[in-house]
Amino acid sequence: MALTISTGFVVDDAIVVTENVSRFIEQGDPPLTAAFKGAKQIGFTIVSITVSLLAVFIPILLMGGLVGRLFREFAVTLSIAVAMSAVVSLTLTPMMASRLLKPEHEVKHGRLYRLSERAFTWMHDTYAGALRWVLGHHLLMLLITAVTVGFTVYLYIVIPKGLFPQQDTGSVAGGTQAPQDISFPAMKPSASWARATPGSSSCSSSRSARAS
Repeated sequence: MALTISTGFVVDDAIVVTENVSRFIEQGDPPLTAAFKGAKQIGFTIVSITVSLLAVFIPILLMGGLVGRLFREFAVTLSIAVAMSAVVSLTLTPMMASRLLKPEHEVKHGRLYRLSERAFTWMHDTYAGALRWVLGHHLLMLLITAVTVGFTVYLYIVIPKGLFPQQDTGSVAGGTQAPQDISFPAMKPSASWARATPGSSSCSSSRSARAS
């Protein structure tokens, strides 16, 4: 699950660096110069994003109890993936961008590119139209936001919360444990006491070197 979630963080860092390098190339800089300028300009942003994400996952890593044991591997995996993403985004990504990205006038596009570019242009125009409509209806958007927040609070109150489902199976499991050097006859009293408990159906006993 941690690797699945970290995919978004890893891809996001590389996209930010690549877009910044592409912007300098579109302004007329050579690819190598654009890679240096783009990585230098966006470096502090990548580092700050990484530190912020690590600060979020550190409390999960230090959490105790059953929840901490369940999410410790999750926090460690996600933290390492985010840190490695920052390193790759500031080293490997600019290097590959300087080799693979070319100025627009030097690239010959095929039919697939032209078709996809039309689709992207349509999406851009649709989004721009929707954004203009939203900006032109401030009160309606404010009302929708308030209703959404209120509905979220309502759901938080009425939805049951808990790590494990609350259910009563009507049974309790137990067992006895004794030192490894004890004999089985010496363990019989505790087993007899457990069997004599009202409602008890069975009892298991074991010997362990860790018992005291």
